Amino acid sequence: MFRNPPIVTRTSEIERHLHDLLAVGQFKDYGPNGLQVQGKSEVQRVVGGVTASLALIDAAIEARADAVLVHHGLFWRGQDGRLTGWLAQRVKRLMAHDINLFAYHLPLDAHPQFGNNAALGARLGWVADARFGEQDLGFCGQLPEPTHLARLAEHVTERLGRAVVSLPGDGRVLRRVAWCTGGAQGYFESAIAAGADVFLTGEVSEPQMHLAAETGVAFIAAGHHATERDGVQALGAHLVDRFGLAFEFIDLSNPA
Repeated sequence: MFRNPPIVTRTSEIERHLHDLLAVGQFKDYGPNGLQVQGKSEVQRVVGGVTASLALIDAAIEARADAVLVHHGLFWRGQDGRLTGWLAQRVKRLMAHDINLFAYHLPLDAHPQFGNNAALGARLGWVADARFGEQDLGFCGQLPEPTHLARLAEHVTERLGRAVVSLPGDGRVLRRVAWCTGGAQGYFESAIAAGADVFLTGEVSEPQMHLAAETGVAFIAAGHHATERDGVQALGAHLVDRFGLAFEFIDLSNPA
């Protein structure tokens, strides 16, 4: 439930602030960032979540939210644009209750303070000293102390509350870690080139098994959803501080 008496803020003011804060214009993305569905002209209560699913939208309605803030929005490159089926149901529910939907994908991954990668690093006790990969989305840094994969995987499991999938590499002592949240398994080669001993992301695909074996660099898949919960929470806390809005993060269970 919302805890603080909220202050009314214009939707357009929130949109402008987040656009500038997250440097939206600097990114080439797979869908639109910002206000995806327009609702009330003023906002007091915001619900945050990872994905703009029907379950999250219904939870926002139950919470009497004026806006929903997510990492994964509704519109992506390759869609045919028709509001039918599941997409129509989500949009219909938002519009029937006049709820704004704000979605920030790559800009939220990349932000050095409120982004998914920065927030995940903070949760795991890692400090980035370099960036890598396309659009500098990946983070890289020294581990707090040298360790082995089994111990590191145990640490990640404990901090994220879910089991991980580990690919051992050559069993080397791990000193340098690279990470990029969500479905960034394609960044593994860039992480290897950046000098990482281990790479962490949300998902693993078949090619990563062979790359780990052939390069000796370990790989941890810790869950797409699990690795992308923290950015929206950090951004929501910022909105509370900046505008005096009420914010509630709703973590809907997702094994993926």
